[in-house]
Amino acid sequence: MKLSDEQKQTLIQAALQVRRWAYVPYSNYRVGAALLTESGKIYDGVNVENAAYPATICAERTAVFKAVSEGERHFVAIVVATENGGTPCGSCRQVLAEFGLDIQVIVVDAQGTIHLETTVNELLPGAFTSKQLPPHES
Repeated sequence: MKLSDEQKQTLIQAALQVRRWAYVPYSNYRVGAALLTESGKIYDGVNVENAAYPATICAERTAVFKAVSEGERHFVAIVVATENGGTPCGSCRQVLAEFGLDIQVIVVDAQGTIHLETTVNELLPGAFTSKQLPPHES
């Protein structure tokens, strides 16, 4: 599914707006994400830092986990908004890959300027997916 210009702008504005809620006392690097599901609902997320750094969670994963916790499993696109147009980390790429290599990824800076439009597959070539796991019995 290709995003319309209106959908793209709605997602960009949502990701930019939610950045203000990021909890970033250590890096001061605010990230907002807006995830569009096939059902048409948008889930947002922010990064939440922790003094024990590995416990930190990124905005992209926050949005995905919120969506999954409400029963969503099919995603169309995600916009990631950072100060300078930084791309999703490896962990976020892998989490997105779990739900589809064709998910559109749009990265914008704090002014909403698009720095990158791509897919999860292009961000994570050779992604590890369920296809690499042995079949399991239900």
